[in-house]
Amino acid sequence: MLMPDPGEPGPRYQGLVLDFGGVLTTSMRTNAELFEQAEGVPRGAYRRALRHPDGERVYRDLEEGRATQQEWNDVIGGLLGLPPDDLMRRVLHRLRPERAVLAAVRRARARGVRTAMLSNSFGLEPYNVYRDLDVLGLFDVVVLSELEGLRKPAPEIYRRTCRRLGLAAERLLFVDDHQVNLAPAGT
Repeated sequence: MLMPDPGEPGPRYQGLVLDFGGVLTTSMRTNAELFEQAEGVPRGAYRRALRHPDGERVYRDLEEGRATQQEWNDVIGGLLGLPPDDLMRRVLHRLRPERAVLAAVRRARARGVRTAMLSNSFGLEPYNVYRDLDVLGLFDVVVLSELEGLRKPAPEIYRRTCRRLGLAAERLLFVDDHQVNLAPAGT
């Protein structure tokens, strides 16, 4: 994934808003494939479980703070035929920080650009992937859908991020790995 350096010549942004999974980290698709291999489930089974009506519901509810990570573990584990014990950690522990993106965030902050991480949450307990990858300290503002009670692409979550940064949307560079999450960013 390429992103412009907000401190380089060209459009001058006063703020930078980045997604977590697939932007600040390695690809979520690659991560899912590694998880499937490690757990011995058929290729594509994890993504199918997330698209199953029960999987979609519990993931949405987790992202919006209406379900616990343990509930997610139970539902997704059941769909996959896997023990639910610490399933979110087992799914996500292969994610790695994207060093080039993190370096761009550090350069932007050093130049006075305000930074935010805006993520649809994976839940915070018992496994907190954000703390595990030690990325929270890079940002002036952290907005997690679970704590907000709404998720991307809801326009209100972008407005909250803008307000907390103290900047208008047109002064921000939004970076996400899903196109659907970028359209409402300017609202």
